[in-house]
Amino acid sequence: MINADKIRAGSAMSLTMGLAFAVATPVMAQQDPATHFNGPYIEGFGGLAARSSDNRSSLEFDTNQDGQYGDTVRAAGNNAFSPGFCDGRALGSRPENGCRGDRDRVEYGGRIGYDYRINNFVVGGLIEASKNNSVDVTSGYSTTPASYALQRKLDYNVSARLRAGYTPGGGMLFYVTGGGSMAKIDHDVFSTNVANSFDYVRDNKRVWGWQAGGGGQLMVTNNVSLGVEYLYNRYNDDKAYVLVGRGTAPATNPFVVTSGATRMRVADDRFDYHSLRATVGFHF
Repeated sequence: MINADKIRAGSAMSLTMGLAFAVATPVMAQQDPATHFNGPYIEGFGGLAARSSDNRSSLEFDTNQDGQYGDTVRAAGNNAFSPGFCDGRALGSRPENGCRGDRDRVEYGGRIGYDYRINNFVVGGLIEASKNNSVDVTSGYSTTPASYALQRKLDYNVSARLRAGYTPGGGMLFYVTGGGSMAKIDHDVFSTNVANSFDYVRDNKRVWGWQAGGGGQLMVTNNVSLGVEYLYNRYNDDKAYVLVGRGTAPATNPFVVTSGATRMRVADDRFDYHSLRATVGFHF
């Protein structure tokens, strides 16, 4: 679901691009369009990183530690997590205490690339680094009562993409882009349960994924461009989990009664978000 903040960010970028077109109109007449989008460039960008909606997100468990998730944590023979789950960080030990949803974050970074122009068609590649601190939190509630919130936070990513586009004689470029990406995702766990121990396994690990999207650029001089860009980003975060140990709890604790500990993780191993950016570039 696209919220008001995303709409306002998109409107602001559209206004910026419109102003760029208006300012650039008299400048374009003094340019040499034949030289546009043909050679190396560097660009900086900034914008909004918006998490995808995951209203059905939940936690899953491996009570016998065989690597197969889908087990049920049981207390007195019943499902200990029957109160349910929420997409966000629990604000208390019970569902009625509320759940704070994920928030969109500012994204910024830079790239270097090279374009090769053949008549009005452009092909090229780029290497990019960005930072946005996108956060995804999923919480579960147990019958104790207690809450368990597993947080994933994107620290940075490095990407390599190809792009292909069309320029109507120079001056403007419309393109699509896609490629692979590596991201560092930090993990944390928050719980109102003070008896068991909680240890994240494979925390702060780098994960692989991909990006795809498109955008447009306007040359405001022979060497400077302004643009807008959209990217969909997806990473596979399926290795990290929380090992819930005994701590100070009795040996009959639901988390430890089967095998001495339980593995707990977010059921959705996909970490994805949408990027909406404004770009400024220098072309050599």
